[in-house]
Amino acid sequence: MNRISWNQYFMAQSHLLALRSTCTRLTVGATIVREQRIIAGGYNGSIKGGTHCIDEGCYVIDNHCVRTIHAEMNALLQCAKFGAATEGASMYVTHFPCLQCTKAIIQAGISKIYYASDYKNHPYAIELLEQSGVETECVPFDPSSIEQLISPAAQGRMS
Repeated sequence: MNRISWNQYFMAQSHLLALRSTCTRLTVGATIVREQRIIAGGYNGSIKGGTHCIDEGCYVIDNHCVRTIHAEMNALLQCAKFGAATEGASMYVTHFPCLQCTKAIIQAGISKIYYASDYKNHPYAIELLEQSGVETECVPFDPSSIEQLISPAAQGRMS
């Protein structure tokens, strides 16, 4: 039986998390992993109990939706809330992190960022990641490759 790679597995988790996004401008998911174990996940959405973009539209200031917290920040905040150490962990994110998330990722001690798609890759974010020694790797995600593995596996369980 074929198995997906760890990178594809964790990237798939990030894409699943993105399905929970409440922002209508861009859906993003992030998964934090340490020693091949998921320690937190996040998606871009409003604060707990807040108004969601899908309900009332995005609140845009200077071309940014200020109603939402980014997926990367939500994942890092989950670690802080529940006491999960992020030093040396990796983050899998559907899109290259923005400048503000990049700074938070560096401060949290994340050692590597895997991203599926480029998104406004800010030159200063790239510079900060290089200066800080945080590695980045593009891991393109193809949902059809997962579907090809799921269908035969599901059929095998039904027989």
